[in-house]
Amino acid sequence: MEAVPAAEALDGHKDRFDLGVFVGDLALDEELTSDDESLEGLQQELDDCKNDQEVANILANGIKLRAYTKGVENNIRQVELDSIQDYIKESENLVLLHDQIRDCDNILSQMETVLTGFQTEIGSISSEIKVLQEKSMDMGLKLKNRKAAESKLSKFVEDIIVPPRMIDIIVDGEVNDEYMRALKTLSKKIKFIDADPMVKSSKALKDVQPEVERLRQKAVSKIFEFVIQKFYALRKPKTNIQILQQSVLLKYKYTIIFLKEHAKEIYAEVRAAYIDTMNKVLSAHFRAYIQALEKLQMDIATSTDLLGVETRSTGFLFSIGKESLKTRSSVFALGERINILKEIDQPALIPHIAEAKSQKYPYEVLFRSLQKLLINTATSEYLFTDDFFGEESIFHDIFAGPIQVIDEHFNAVLLNCYDAIGIMLMIRIIHQHQLIMFRRRIPCLDSYLDKVNMSLWPRFKMVFDLHLNSLRNANIKTLWEDDVHPHYVTRRYAEFTASLVHLNVEHGDGQLDLNLERLRMAIEDLLVKLAKMFSKPKLQTIFLINNYDLTIAILKAGTEGGKAQLHFEEVLKSNIAIYVEELLQEHFSDLIRFVKTRPADETATSSEKVSISEVEPLVKDFASRYKAAIELMHKDVITSFSNFLCGMEILRSALAQLLLYYTRLTECVKRINGGSALNKDLVSISSILFEIKKYSRTF
Repeated sequence: MEAVPAAEALDGHKDRFDLGVFVGDLALDEELTSDDESLEGLQQELDDCKNDQEVANILANGIKLRAYTKGVENNIRQVELDSIQDYIKESENLVLLHDQIRDCDNILSQMETVLTGFQTEIGSISSEIKVLQEKSMDMGLKLKNRKAAESKLSKFVEDIIVPPRMIDIIVDGEVNDEYMRALKTLSKKIKFIDADPMVKSSKALKDVQPEVERLRQKAVSKIFEFVIQKFYALRKPKTNIQILQQSVLLKYKYTIIFLKEHAKEIYAEVRAAYIDTMNKVLSAHFRAYIQALEKLQMDIATSTDLLGVETRSTGFLFSIGKESLKTRSSVFALGERINILKEIDQPALIPHIAEAKSQKYPYEVLFRSLQKLLINTATSEYLFTDDFFGEESIFHDIFAGPIQVIDEHFNAVLLNCYDAIGIMLMIRIIHQHQLIMFRRRIPCLDSYLDKVNMSLWPRFKMVFDLHLNSLRNANIKTLWEDDVHPHYVTRRYAEFTASLVHLNVEHGDGQLDLNLERLRMAIEDLLVKLAKMFSKPKLQTIFLINNYDLTIAILKAGTEGGKAQLHFEEVLKSNIAIYVEELLQEHFSDLIRFVKTRPADETATSSEKVSISEVEPLVKDFASRYKAAIELMHKDVITSFSNFLCGMEILRSALAQLLLYYTRLTECVKRINGGSALNKDLVSISSILFEIKKYSRTF
């Protein structure tokens, strides 16, 4: 950049320089003219600033205010002149800045023009966009309406049109999975035609409806033939019905749904055909099964197998000599028959296998198998009919026949059943089966199981009353045997009672408890009558003790003997006390009579009335033969009581009572004047205890 000569620069800026001088002079003039005004206001400012520190210093130094003000003004003027000189020095830069600002102003003016044009164009574009937006919304609405119309029209066409492939499948195709899908499609079209009123007014329906109706008829005809054929397959011998139901019929369940919705009359025929088929098939199966079970039945009891019936009157043990003793003992003893309740969940018997092994079973075993087969078959059929037909009522129509077959058999058996234990076992079996059906949540056999239960209880009561009356009306002369050992009627009663108590433990049937109480009273009365047939009271007591002891032992062998056991324990204790007294009276009657006539708390005065001559024979007699007497008592007990443990307890009680009597005798001797003379003849207590222990050990 070339340097500009100083003269030219000065000339170029002469005007601006003069202007600066002018401005400076003008400012000086203004300051001179305003001095008076400044002085006028100075006093006011001094008053306002009297507390100012600077002002206070000025006043303190003695400077005159006017002179100080003049000096300040001169300083300000000098500063202003210096500022003007600085401005003159920077004049070139200011001129350059001025030019730049002017150029910028021009550029901004041009930009303003351009932006104004842009604004105009943008306003025009905004108007066009608004128009386009309105057109777009209008077109979107039209498109939406057209799509809705197209969707409805498309669905209408899809629902009403009959595809050729579907026609071929329904008319000529086999019933399979593809046929099921075609049926569902046809069902939708039929429902569409019947449900939508707008469809019925359409012209397309006039062309399609006849074809749809022909397809429906063809489908119904083919389904009917197919299903009936499958039903007839159930009638074939050795057919596994459940497998056929699950693998075939349920696979084509929709055929039944189609008939139910679009051909109610044909559905009714199919339903009736299935009911008739299964009724006959299941009736035949149960009839054959019952016939096979009857060959396995073991007869347990007849009308003469009662508690109070005399054994010899009916031949060999309970009327049927061909039956084994083990079988006949099951009339009253529960034994292993209780195991049937533990096998409640086991599969039903297979008759031909049991027959091949020549096995026979009590009727409750056959009863459990028959009922087990029934509840399993009923459960399967109930679930199938509910799934396949969707109707629970079909089950009852189907099982009317099989249940009738079972009822006829059961009623015939029950009419001739005199096995009270077997009947009670059947009652418990029915109860268990009711619980099984409850856990399965299958209510279809509730009424049947209740009916069977209601049939069993009256029969049990009738047979039980036969046993009760046989005890009450027993012929004492024919039953009596000249033997103090337990009577066979007692064993029957004890086993019978223990069996029923065992079967009632978990159920707590109060009515059964009352019946058992009646039976206990009857057997007790009978035993008392039989005991009176013995001529000696001692033998009567021995007979009762043996029978009561046997009864308690059998009752204890079960889970619990109940109230009967407690009662017999009391009467046994009472009779043992009687026997002990009778046994001691037999060997030591004089001693006992003497002791009993002397109170245990005898005073000295009363003792003086007893003389040595009266007591001496008793003391010497006891000393001379007490060992022999104890041995005789021991032999008597051994021969009298069949239960050694009971006999040992009785002997111990007798010897303990004897020791008590003799102790009282020795005390009486000690209180007699001069009784010391008999000390040499008194037997020591230790000697007696030795004999007691000796016989207790050897017993």
